[in-house]
Amino acid sequence: MKYKCLSIAGFDGSGGAGIQADLKTFSALRCYGTTVLTALPIQNTCGVRNCFDLPLAAIQEQLDCIFEDITPDSIKIGMLFSRPIIELVSAFLVKHAKNIPIVLDPVMVAKSGHSLLLPDAIETLKSTLIPLATIITPNLPEAYRLVGETKDIEALGESLLRLGAKAILLKGGHADGVNSNDLFLDQHGNKRSFEAPRIDSRNTHGTGCTLSAAICAYLSRGESLIDACHLAKTYLFEAILAAKDHSVGKGHGSVHHFHAFYRI
Repeated sequence: MKYKCLSIAGFDGSGGAGIQADLKTFSALRCYGTTVLTALPIQNTCGVRNCFDLPLAAIQEQLDCIFEDITPDSIKIGMLFSRPIIELVSAFLVKHAKNIPIVLDPVMVAKSGHSLLLPDAIETLKSTLIPLATIITPNLPEAYRLVGETKDIEALGESLLRLGAKAILLKGGHADGVNSNDLFLDQHGNKRSFEAPRIDSRNTHGTGCTLSAAICAYLSRGESLIDACHLAKTYLFEAILAAKDHSVGKGHGSVHHFHAFYRI
């Protein structure tokens, strides 16, 4: 109960992504997880079928209720879906989370191709929420939508950093090659590549959610930003590896969040 993490994100009834993945990750890393639900995607391991809005008042009241009772040590933000939700969450964080680390995973498109962030919300994300973030964790397609496409990964990272977050972790899972490397940059000029061999597995549902939640968990435990990213990368690698020969569902299965506690 010592380390408290809040996930502000969407729902996944199949249990592999969204707030379900975040809670599993928080628990696996010995943190107490709380949640604020922002949207209700209808999905399983085969993809997203639909997405339903939540009333803004419901999101506001969830935020008020959690912060009145359980102040988080760190915050992870995932799917926000629309411009009004981004504006609401940003305004709340400005007022109530000035000294709390914020990990922003700019979720935009599901593996099935279904949009998880409406197109008119991207500029709002860039102008209001990214500047509040301690770190953002885009994959390559998300990075391209935020700042434009380029083959130069370091230039891409620098462009992302100019959006105003204190640091970025540019994920390399969508790149080609035998390795899946992530690039860390921060506003102090620190740069680091986190390297890992690419695992041949179709069970990669929720990897982005899991990585950002793991960074959030390690930050709540007092790790530095660079160390939190390194530890989270290691945790995710082992979670993918532990699930690569097993599957839940007919599509892209989940990683094994509790690999340190039991084998499948």
